[in-house]
Amino acid sequence: MQQLKVISETILSVATQRGVEKSTCPSEIARMLFPDDWRKHMKEVLNIAINLQNQGKIIITQKGIPIDVGHIKGPVRIKIDST
Repeated sequence: MQQLKVISETILSVATQRGVEKSTCPSEIARMLFPDDWRKHMKEVLNIAINLQNQGKIIITQKGIPIDVGHIKGPVRIKIDST
């Protein structure tokens, strides 16, 4: 449970620091938190990001456009929600 909180807080922190004009890749979060085996944690990072989007805290995008997180295909980016 603690790990989920750390991932969530890191996603929010990085997205906030980037501001509304910039985004981050989920792999960047995974590399920060799990430098030795980050690939193994990608699904977990993405699932937490989806949860944060569902809470209205971030926006998950592809090519700068918000996407339906129920149908993710390909690479995504994370942005802080400016609303």
